[in-house]
Amino acid sequence: MKYFLHLAYDGTRYAGWQMQPNARTVQAELDRALSLVLRQPVHVQGSGRTDAGVHASQQVAHFEADVPENLPLDRLLYRLRRALPPDIAPLRLHPVPDEAHARFSAEARSYEYFVLTEPDPFRREFAFFIDRPLDVVAMNEAAAHLVGSFDFTTFSKVKGAETHYICVCYEAGWHPAPGGLVFRIRANRFVRGMVRLVVGTLLDVGRGNLSPEAFGAALRAGDRSLAGSAAPAHGLYLSRVEYEAGLVPAAA
Repeated sequence: MKYFLHLAYDGTRYAGWQMQPNARTVQAELDRALSLVLRQPVHVQGSGRTDAGVHASQQVAHFEADVPENLPLDRLLYRLRRALPPDIAPLRLHPVPDEAHARFSAEARSYEYFVLTEPDPFRREFAFFIDRPLDVVAMNEAAAHLVGSFDFTTFSKVKGAETHYICVCYEAGWHPAPGGLVFRIRANRFVRGMVRLVVGTLLDVGRGNLSPEAFGAALRAGDRSLAGSAAPAHGLYLSRVEYEAGLVPAAA
């Protein structure tokens, strides 16, 4: 049977989601823990591949396994939590149809990027501290250019494996958050490195180094050299994955 596993994780100690040789990854830890608990080889597929140091407040992965009839899913979830390191937290587990896929069935994803404008020693690994004023109005004027269907080549890593760079962005904007700001972006898909490059370039707008109009022109130009530096990984979170109605129970 196939299952969806909803989880959160602190990406600080991991080389990203995707399994890599000689590196610690979230996917590898899940494979190890599920295989141990279920006493059979289990391989998970995630809804997206977060980079090294990036966090998730909601990631979704699917796996196929023969779960014993005498092992209720809540008990399986309990055992999985005990088998995983404390920086990976399984939240929900439920069966799905055989054709469901954590990545390809997803209709939208959301990311959040947290910026601190006040120093906070307890969040130094979970938000990016900026010690100068930011023009939030200008940053939101620039972010408005992102909404729609665009080629995001400008905001993609050069060595991405994508076959195309078209993304449909439904929402993008900066909002007040405790101690600073949060940037929220929602789209049907994201190309590699997109959110951190978008945030880094929007921060250039906030610092007065780039106008909102120039930001929009850079997006439309499809030229990677026009993007700013990528914002640090530790402020970024995969925060929501959306599926068609009925695939994920309301409680999850």
